[in-house]
Formats: sequence, structure tokens, C-alpha cells
Amino acid sequence: MHQIRIFTGIEGETAKMSKDINDWLRQSKVRVVNVFGNIAPQTPLESSASPSLVGEDRGSARRFAPSDIMLVVVYEE
Repeated sequence: MHQIRIFTGIEGETAKMSKDINDWLRQSKVRVVNVFGNIAPQTPLESSASPSLVGEDRGSARRFAPSDIMLVVVYEE
């Protein structure tokens, strides 16, 4: 019987999400049937300073908040 496991994360933390998924796959030893995902539309950040770019961590500038990411693994045990 097919089962699913849902992983969620945010844009900018995809390396951690990939590690979590790969660790789970190694430990569980399941047979993967399908993998699919989605990234949510980005939400504009509000800025009281100016309508231009808004600063973010690590010194980069963005107009949008990080997007939510969902990845679904369909598997059999």
C-alpha cells in the first residue's frame, strides 16, 4: 500500500530540508514511488522605511518574504 510523508521548509533553508529528507530515506529504507512538491507564492514584505528593497539576513536585499516549500514523498515499506 502506498503511503506518504510530507516535508515542509522555507526558501533559503533548502539544504537543511534536503538533508532531512535524505537522512529519512537512508534510515527508513523505503521504496520511493513518487516525489512531488510545491513552492508557495511569495508575499511582499512591508517596509516602514521605504517602498524599495528591504534588507534581509546575510546582507542581501529582498522585496519578498521567503516562500514556503512542501515536498511529498510517496513510498512503500
